[in-house]
This record gives sequence, structure tokens and C-alpha cells, in this order.
Amino acid sequence: METQCQRVKLNDGHFIPILGFGTYAPEEVPKSEALEVTKFAIEVGFRHIDCAHAYRNEEQVGHAIRSKIADGTVKREDIFYTSKLWSTCLQPELVQSALEKSLKNLQLDYVDLYLIHTPVPLKPGGEILPTDEDGKLILDSVDLRHTWEALEKCKDAGLTKSIGVSNFNHKQLEKILNKHRLKYKPVCNQVECHPYLNQGKLLGFCKSHDIVLVAYGALGSQRLSKWVNPNYPILLEDLVLCAIAKKHKQTPALVALRYQIQCGVVVLAKSYNRKRIKENMQVFDFELTPEDMKTIDGINRNMRYY
Repeated sequence: METQCQRVKLNDGHFIPILGFGTYAPEEVPKSEALEVTKFAIEVGFRHIDCAHAYRNEEQVGHAIRSKIADGTVKREDIFYTSKLWSTCLQPELVQSALEKSLKNLQLDYVDLYLIHTPVPLKPGGEILPTDEDGKLILDSVDLRHTWEALEKCKDAGLTKSIGVSNFNHKQLEKILNKHRLKYKPVCNQVECHPYLNQGKLLGFCKSHDIVLVAYGALGSQRLSKWVNPNYPILLEDLVLCAIAKKHKQTPALVALRYQIQCGVVVLAKSYNRKRIKENMQVFDFELTPEDMKTIDGINRNMRYY
């Protein structure tokens, strides 16, 4: 399949497929669904699977990967699997055991990429979102440079092939890049990125340091009331995107994904709908013109769904 060669070289020499499958689903979606859709995504050609401890479905996603290895669809080295260190485990001494917990849930020997999920440390403990009696998040105080050193040790131990960050701004990235005795640079920064929030400045900063930008929320957002402002316009109904889609006989979603790929961004396509999962693979079947790209640049409005 053509997807096999659509990979981007990371600054540590490993390669990441430019199109990834996002596995996050709201709590009301049964966990068993994560197993089925991840298997389906691998069957239709996805080789990059993005997950996280905080999604609470690594067991099911790991099961899907292992079943597709067992039936001969893929080998382990064909799959690029990303996990993320959650905010309650940013204390350096908690990092390796958090990754080992993910590996145990996945029943895999290593992950391909391990990310600091957010730069906001939360109080350590069993809860994903620890809150006080007023419902406010309980923050923790951690120097992320020390967290990063613990990630470097995980890479040296072979628990992960590559290490990176997520939801970092350029100042937070600089703090890691400028730290004393940096052993490995982050290979990527995974952030919300789509035509309404094209992250032009952050993308430029990342490119200048040979850090890959990975886009989540690339199709706008699932309208999760908890995280998303319901009054925001729906990206995939944007008139500009719809007109370009019509011209290429593609869907607006495919145009939004293609836009990222042509910007040099690794893009995650998150869907639990089999028809759309399969359709998202068609992003390699067409190309946007330089005029299309310029037009889409023009609809940026620095609008965050998440």
C-alpha cells in the first residue's frame, strides 16, 4: 500500500507514518468498540496508531494490534504506536512505572513514541483528573526538564523508540531544548491543528528545530460538550473547504487532512465510523494546488476547539 512509504524521518532516525489513527473516544462509547475500530483501521491500511493512558482503552487497542499481528496482517515493526505520559505522573520517579503500566495493558514490549501528554502537572494518584471539594483541578509542581530526563532514560532502556511532547507552546519547548546536558531532543510536538488553527508560528518554530508537528483535532472536533464550545462553527461545513472538496471530488474531511500533509504536518484522523475510517485513507489519492493551499491558509482564525 502507498501508505507504507508515506513516512517522515524523525530527528532520532526513526520514521513516523504521516497519517495516523486516533483512538480517543468519549466515555459513553463502549471500550470494546476501540478494539473493533482499531482492528478495522489496521485492515484498511493505517500503520500509525495514536493512544494514551488517559484514554483508558490501551488494553483494547493493544489487543487489536496483537490480533492483527497474530493473523499475519502486520508485523510489530510495521506498526507505529504512540502512548502518552499522563499529567499525574510527571514527577520523574513516576515516569518509568507509568510507561511500564501502559506496556502491561498493551501487552507490548515497547512503544514507538512516548509523549508528555500535557505540560500541566496534576496531583499524583489514581484519578485522571484530581479535583478538590470545589471541583477545581489540583495542580502539582514539577520541573518538566526533570520529567524529560526520565523519558530519556526510558528510551535508553528500550521501553520506547522515540520521545516527544504534546500540547507544548514554543516557550515550554525551548525550556527542554535549552536544558543543560540534553541527551535527546523531542522528536515531535502533538497539538490541536486544523485550518481554523493552523499553528503557523509554532510549526515554523518546530521545523527550525527539526521537530515534527503532529496534528490532533485535524477535522475540527467531536462535539464533546465537556471540552468544546458548542457555539463554535463546524470546520467541515466551512464554505471554502466545501468548495475545494467539490472541485477535487473529495470530502471536506479529506481536504482538511490533505492540507496538513502538504504543510509537512503528521496528521491524526480520529473516527469510530468504519466508512469514514476507510475514506480517510484516500488522502494519498489526490493533491491540493498551491492556490488551494493559500486559500485554506486564509481561513485560519486561531480558534481552539479544545
